[in-house]
Amino acid sequence: MTEISRRGMLQAAGLLTVGAMTGCASSRSSSNEQALFSVTPTTIPIVGRTDRFPVRRIYCIGRNYAAHAREMGSDPTREPPFFFQKPSDAIQFVPPGQTVDHPYPTLTKNYHYEIELVAALHKGGKDIPVETALQHVFGYAVGLDMTRRDLQAAMKKEEKPWEIGKSFDKSAPIGPLHPAASIGNFTEGKIWLKVNGQVKQSSDLKNMIWSVAEQISNLSRAFELMPGDIIYSGTPENVGPVVRGDVMEGYIERLPSISLKVV
Repeated sequence: MTEISRRGMLQAAGLLTVGAMTGCASSRSSSNEQALFSVTPTTIPIVGRTDRFPVRRIYCIGRNYAAHAREMGSDPTREPPFFFQKPSDAIQFVPPGQTVDHPYPTLTKNYHYEIELVAALHKGGKDIPVETALQHVFGYAVGLDMTRRDLQAAMKKEEKPWEIGKSFDKSAPIGPLHPAASIGNFTEGKIWLKVNGQVKQSSDLKNMIWSVAEQISNLSRAFELMPGDIIYSGTPENVGPVVRGDVMEGYIERLPSISLKVV
């Protein structure tokens, strides 16, 4: 076999290999492709509607009330906003008028509540101006950012990620979404949480360091926000522990309260 023939065979083999690889790559976008298995999407009921809100990502802002920032050892006058995420399947839906069972998670001996306003987005974007940010909000709900505080504290001390303290199963209880078109936007209003009937957290949404509009604007500089993203907008001071048997009730003015029993 001549050198030219050998070269031709190698080139042909190379083209066949590229073609096979291209075929593998293109098959991923084929209309006939089948998923290996199905994953149940996370959705939240919408008040007054039969359709549901699909959750893409959960963003949470940290230390967004001055008093809470201080109790967590931070200086609210100097700290820019920072965010972390929970997985979408951390959602636990809590219907108004019912007390649902909320499982005490594994690995922790110091399990904390954090009552928060949740904003749900139906429009996305990058570098969203504060002035138009609320146009991206579909609706609002009452939520809890449940936290394995001892695990979070250990990760902070070791300068490791917080996920194990924040991003576990059912760590994001939430009530139904109320469309902003019918309820309006939230810049002020009472927010409180009770444990076994006793008020533990109590403040006003106007005490947030960064408003919902400012949170959306800041987030959109770091991430391209998308429809289906929801934002837990921070908790007031006096976060604290619950144990099995405790009943938590969370309330935000103009929204129905949610109630959970730790089991």
